Amino acid sequence: MRVAMYYNNSDVRLEEIPTPEINDDELLVKIIASGICGSDVLEWYRIKKAPIVLGHEIAGIVEKAGANVKDFKPGDRVVVSHHIPCNTCRYCLAGNHTVCETLQTTNFDPGGFCEYVRVPKLNVELGTFHLSDDISFEDGSFCEALACVVRGQRKANFKPGQTVLVMGSGISGLLHIMLAKAGGAKKVIATDIDEFKMQQARECGAYEVFSATEDIPARVMECNDGRGVDLIIVCTGALSAFEQAMDCIDRAGTVMCFATTTPEARLAVPINRFWRNQVTITSSYANDPYDLREAMELIGSGKIDVNKMITHRFPLAETQKGFKLMAKSDNSLKIIIEPQE
Repeated sequence: MRVAMYYNNSDVRLEEIPTPEINDDELLVKIIASGICGSDVLEWYRIKKAPIVLGHEIAGIVEKAGANVKDFKPGDRVVVSHHIPCNTCRYCLAGNHTVCETLQTTNFDPGGFCEYVRVPKLNVELGTFHLSDDISFEDGSFCEALACVVRGQRKANFKPGQTVLVMGSGISGLLHIMLAKAGGAKKVIATDIDEFKMQQARECGAYEVFSATEDIPARVMECNDGRGVDLIIVCTGALSAFEQAMDCIDRAGTVMCFATTTPEARLAVPINRFWRNQVTITSSYANDPYDLREAMELIGSGKIDVNKMITHRFPLAETQKGFKLMAKSDNSLKIIIEPQE
């Protein structure tokens, strides 16, 4: 079968490898739509494992089902999660599924940017979901990204009526804007350095959108009755955004680190002020099966319109073009790879 083999952001090659063989407990899924995630072009992180077939935002059709698989059959439309928690360790039992060792080591084979993936037994049992006929394969490929956002806002203890600042208006930032709006946020403010993404934030419902080059704490105070916001969600890896967040949060507020920086980056936290004002700093990584089910419901119900975020579609042979666009972040949002084209 054909795969898009990643060597670095500027070197993604169309290659041939054997189509995976499945055992009696596994599935072979024909991929119809596979989204490029911002983490796919996080080169400092990805290049350590190169060459590799990346891609984890997939939707497709069951091609083959093992003899012991009861819930899925050939022809079923599905969404498949790549990382799956065990649901039995101390972390899972405490509700912290995304720090489970199993979740951080599971994956489907080989990756989403290819024609077919082998779905291991645990992923079949806990991470494969029927895709209803009213959700397109393209929209289904957003389930993983939206599930991460759902988990992030739950971990941040988001409540209706809160004011929210979303820093970074790429895909995750826009999904956070839409989810906060759908969840009853009083006001959502957004930032970015790119005018295209700033306009997208406006179209997704942001009350105010500021350039990240401005004095963000001052602008936030101006549009929020002279106080900081209740919840800040940092969706960019720029350290400056994390630093700005420290001065934009209200008393008893929460700063959610949804994105990450490079490993060596350090953030100075005003401990005394945060102690006195009871500010919470937290983070969120990945999602669990519960989050993905909720994401599917949000997409299927129309509460979150993900399709309008698709700016580019490429066949598998042109995956390199998609990576270059995503890495440059130039007038692009969600890029869908169509492996069967």
